[in-house]
Amino acid sequence: MQIILDQHALYIAKHPGRFILQTLKAFRANQGLLLAGAVAYYALLSIVPLLILIVIVLSRVVPQEVLLAALAHLLRWLVPGQSNALVQELANFLEHRAVIGWVLLLTMIFFSSLAFTVLENAMSLIFVHRVVIRRRHFLLSALLPYCYILFLGVGLLIVTCVSSGLETIGAEGVELFGLHVSLQGPARVMLYLLGLAGEIFVLTSIYLVMPVGRPSVKHALLGGVVAAVLWEITRHVLVWYFATLSQVSVVYGSLTTAIVILISLEWLATLLLFGAQVISQYERFGREPLQAPQPKIETG
Repeated sequence: MQIILDQHALYIAKHPGRFILQTLKAFRANQGLLLAGAVAYYALLSIVPLLILIVIVLSRVVPQEVLLAALAHLLRWLVPGQSNALVQELANFLEHRAVIGWVLLLTMIFFSSLAFTVLENAMSLIFVHRVVIRRRHFLLSALLPYCYILFLGVGLLIVTCVSSGLETIGAEGVELFGLHVSLQGPARVMLYLLGLAGEIFVLTSIYLVMPVGRPSVKHALLGGVVAAVLWEITRHVLVWYFATLSQVSVVYGSLTTAIVILISLEWLATLLLFGAQVISQYERFGREPLQAPQPKIETG
């Protein structure tokens, strides 16, 4: 099997255009844009309840102002150009946290998991060759979103501590040969590189956990790098577009924030699922002929 995989890796290296074309055709056959739209819609429903739950828990450990500042930095990656609006709404809600009852709390827990459930179903369609062989127990699928929410909460706590430390170091600087040297520039570069590494780590973990079956770490890392690089390019383009060319505020008025966030989430979901399709095509290259048709799910 290792020899076959090496041969296919060599084939892809010699014919990258053909591999990309086959991946795009498979992504279209799997209705990738439709799946991305569904993931983005449920992500829009989930993002605010998810952030509220995480901040309420972590604010018992970290000061709320520091936590919201770190969250704003992370949201610049997730929803370019709209992080401040989300953080402001989140801060307004937290000022009235006393009104949160058990019904509202359970409702937020339910809605915060919807995006992960839909993402798992979308992954099942892309990795249909795995689903045909093995299916996941329904209890595991039910618990998986909440395990991932816990994982994201721990990740936010780590990011908060690291970013606060780097900002403190950058603000204080160092004394070198009697001169004060500012470290704000290096601190920003380090924070960006750590953010990019964290981005690749999160995407890789999604490709490891969400699809059915036991994936290869190498394949998951491949998909994570592809999706991260494409999203880094896309989010900077989105920030430039919404800041200079977009007329979305003229068309949608008070709905502008929700529409822009939905567009950003749909682009992110599209690239996330395309990275999964890259992994799926590479796996199929190791098991099936190069020109094998895309497998389909039959219902009866």
